[in-house]
Formats: sequence, structure tokens, C-alpha cells
Amino acid sequence: MAKPAAAAKDPVNIVHQSAILEETIKKEQRHQKLYTTYSVNPFRKMYTLTGKPNSLHDSADGEEDDHFLRIIHRAHQEPVKKYTFPQTEAQEYGWISKPLIPQDREDRRLHFPRQNSEITKYMDAAWRMKEQQENLQ
Repeated sequence: MAKPAAAAKDPVNIVHQSAILEETIKKEQRHQKLYTTYSVNPFRKMYTLTGKPNSLHDSADGEEDDHFLRIIHRAHQEPVKKYTFPQTEAQEYGWISKPLIPQDREDRRLHFPRQNSEITKYMDAAWRMKEQQENLQ
């Protein structure tokens, strides 16, 4: 015959339970990091409410927190100004936006300006006339 499930359990060993608890507490303390400096999350929307117009408390000018202002200004900058290198794969595209070589308008190998021929001059004049007629009507 099978024994009931309650009878098959061993009694709780208090020494083992205490050792397990002690080991768990030591692990938690080893990996615990205590933060003592707190600040506002710059990526979260801040809603400010205006004070009462006749209140001296609300109208008094307070001190500006320079550290807080620097964090807020840095959070609103573009990634190129914040970091020296791209932080994600998507940022790698377009990270360096300056041209690789300086643009020289006098160099005929790299610069092809728009040139007007007789046909293009005629069509430009025709389009201008058409636009003027449409605007007058």
C-alpha cells in the first residue's frame, strides 16, 4: 500500500532552513548597491502648475540647480552631440554627416551645374507664361 503524501514528508529541519536564509541574505548584501544621490528622470515629461498670483511663497525666486539643468539640456541634445560614437546599429547610418571631401564648385570632374540650352529656355518661358495666365484667372 502507498503511504499518504503527508506521512512521506520529512519534518522541517530548522537548522537547514536557517542556513538557507543566512546564505540568501549574504547573497543579497553582496550584490546590493546603495544609492544616496537622487535626481529627476530627464526623459519623463514634467508638468508644472502655476502658483497663486498673490502668494509670496510661489512668487519668490528660488535657486537654480545647475546639475539638474545640465541633465535636462543633455537629455534634449541630439545623439551626435551627446556621444562620440554611435550607441546603436541604427545610429551608425548618418552618424558622420560631413562630406568626405570638400565640395569644390570649380572642379569640373565632380560638379555638373545645370546648363540651359535653347529648348530649356523656351520651355521655362512657356511655363512662366502658363502660370501667369492661371494666376490671373
